[in-house]
This record gives sequence, structure tokens and C-alpha cells, in this order.
Amino acid sequence: MAQPLMPKATAVWLVDNTALTFDQISEFCGLHALEVQAIADGEVAPGMQGLDPTSNGQLTKEEVARCEADPSAQLEISKPTVPLPKARQKGARYTPISKRQDRPDAIAWLLRTYPEVSDAQISRLIGTTKPTINSVRDKTHRNMPNIKPQSPVYLGLCNAQDLEKVVALARARAGTDRAPAPAAEPLPPTPEASPAAPAEPASPWGDMPPKAPAPKEEEAAPTAADVFGPSPTTPSSDS
Repeated sequence: MAQPLMPKATAVWLVDNTALTFDQISEFCGLHALEVQAIADGEVAPGMQGLDPTSNGQLTKEEVARCEADPSAQLEISKPTVPLPKARQKGARYTPISKRQDRPDAIAWLLRTYPEVSDAQISRLIGTTKPTINSVRDKTHRNMPNIKPQSPVYLGLCNAQDLEKVVALARARAGTDRAPAPAAEPLPPTPEASPAAPAEPASPWGDMPPKAPAPKEEEAAPTAADVFGPSPTTPSSDS
């Protein structure tokens, strides 16, 4: 059941000006019966000015009298006599004027990145029209040379969660997911390496360091006789 405007103030007026039970008032105002009793005791909403529901057309005096005579009856709110504003229908999202020039860039990005997304989804996502989408797709847009595909999330036309929902819904309707990435090509065979030299047998003494080679004996420096041969003997003075 629809609730009256300012239900707590309405309950204050009904408690002070009618003989309705706490259950009837709580049911009409959408409050708990203990809260209505606390209002009557002055523990809740002390000093609050009551709102007369009979003066603003939410309740008639005849309806109040009927429920006062029958404690088991429930108050029924009156139907409004003035036309109520219509609820906003679902449609294209409002886009600020400063962002409208960026919509062709977002459309181009969506058409290139997610071709499975329908025109109606693009229209609701970034607040554009189908003729604009078709002009970008057919490359007949008046500003086509200056269009640069950019993500609508980066441009601030939507958030990442909305974009993910639209893409997931489009893929579910299409019945296919994005194609997997192509497998990497096998690498060419590497040339066979030369057979490794056989490993040396393990030393029975464990990992002992190898012996250092014995130093070679130093060779004597060559003498003049070795180079020029024996010198000729000089004749003695006695001969």
C-alpha cells in the first residue's frame, strides 16, 4: 500500500486528532506499532508538528470515521486528483554538452573493438542515436576525418561496469565468446649440439683439489761458446 507523505508527521496528527488504534495508524503510515505508541507517549518526535492528511487529499474524513467505528478496518489512502508526473522511460542516456563531441570517437571504438554489440546497446550506453552510429559505420559522418577511436570509459561517457555488462550481454545473445588467441607458431629446430665430452670419473678421494704441476727446471742461459763456437787458439811466443 502506498504511504502518505511525511509518515511520522502524519502519525503525530492522527494520534492527536483521531481515535484510531495504534495498529491502524502504524499500518497506514508504515511505522511500527511500538513507534506509534512512543509518539503518543511523547518519547518519539516530541514537539513535531503534525501533518493533516485530510487537508492535502491523502485521506478523507469519512474514511477516518469509518475506521474509528471499526478497529479492525484499515485506512485506505485516497487516489490523487491531480495528474502525477510520468516516470521517465528508458532510453538514451543523457550526455553533457561538453561530452557530446566525443561520442563519434566512442562509437568508432565500439564498432571496431566489439562488433557484436548492437546499435541499440551502443545508443543506450553512450547516449547517441542510430543515425549517428550508421554514419560512423558507413564513414559518412561530417567530422569523419577528425574521428579518432577512443574508449568511452576513457572519454567519461560511461563507466567500466556498464561497458562490461553490455559486452557480456551481447556475447550471450550471439551465443559465442570472443575467438581465442591464435596459438604460437612452433620454434624452428635448433642445430644439434656436438656431443659433450664424457665426464671424468669421480675421484676416489672425493672433491680434492687437483695437484699443481711441478715447476720446470730453469734452463741455463746460452754461453758465448755455444753461440760463436770455440775461440781459435793463439800461437805461443816460444814457437
